Amino acid sequence: MLGAAGLRTHIWNNNLKSLLLLAGFPLLLSLLAFAAAILLGGATDGGGSYGKDGSYSSAPLIDWDGALAAWPAMLAVSGAVALVWFVIAWFGHQKMIDMSTGAKKVERSEEPELYNLLENLCISRGITMPALRIIERPEMNAYASGLTEKQYSVTVTRGLMQALNREELEAVLAHELSHIRHRDVRLLVISVIFVGIFSFVAQIAFRGLLHGAFSRVGGSRRGSGGNAIIIILIVMAIVALTYILAIAIRFTLSRRREYMADAGAVELTRNPDAMISALEKISGRAAIEDAPEGVREMMIENPHTGFAGWFATHPPIEKRIEALIDYAGGERRMPQSAALEV
Repeated sequence: MLGAAGLRTHIWNNNLKSLLLLAGFPLLLSLLAFAAAILLGGATDGGGSYGKDGSYSSAPLIDWDGALAAWPAMLAVSGAVALVWFVIAWFGHQKMIDMSTGAKKVERSEEPELYNLLENLCISRGITMPALRIIERPEMNAYASGLTEKQYSVTVTRGLMQALNREELEAVLAHELSHIRHRDVRLLVISVIFVGIFSFVAQIAFRGLLHGAFSRVGGSRRGSGGNAIIIILIVMAIVALTYILAIAIRFTLSRRREYMADAGAVELTRNPDAMISALEKISGRAAIEDAPEGVREMMIENPHTGFAGWFATHPPIEKRIEALIDYAGGERRMPQSAALEV
């Protein structure tokens, strides 16, 4: 249902996925709150009591009534934390990204050729000019970021600027503008914010369980060490499930977006050969190892593929080049071996 079949469908799907990401947030948040409620309000010592007739009845390991009673309070606290996070992320996500990559905003007077290339592309399609940023490092990469028209930004590395000629650089800028036009950027930033809060909460939860939960649940109750471990495992399972679901939602973001952005670059520049040549030069020289995972997903190339390529966020560059040759009529400007030596 969510597979994009064309540009309009792709944009519609991205808007729908953005809404689904936001709609799924309260559900996962409630799971985290319930895990906290079990830990803080529903843990028992697992002991029992003797009745008047001498029979022994054991207490349940988890006081579900207590957990359910504590759930609204935990949900309120979690919701407040999430709201603060969203406000911070909405207004400060670009600064966070800039701090993580070392990107600096530049004006026309500082980089006139690059600025003019981007401005001309925007003028040709009536697109609002995004901010322009540069990362002073030798790797060859670029990305677009932002949530609204006033926040959009295109960032390139110094290595990319030095290695590509004018036509190739224009093609890369057009690729990033296409991500903005297709609403890929908004979707990816929302996913980073969305998963980021669960990653943060999951890390805090696991640290709390490892360093303090044992004493909270069982340390003050003699003979309940085994019960404490079981309760902690249950809570950890809920937290892990929540985080895994959040990650799974992120990976529903189709890798088709890169093919669509490559096609968008050709549509803007009318030069498929330049896009092919740029990808050939970028291949093998794009890895920015210290960039956060979420930021790497936004880049024109992310060579990190995870286990056996299962978690790759980008299609292989060679397949992208083949698509440009097959569907855009492009040609290679240099042998593949020569491109690797650039």
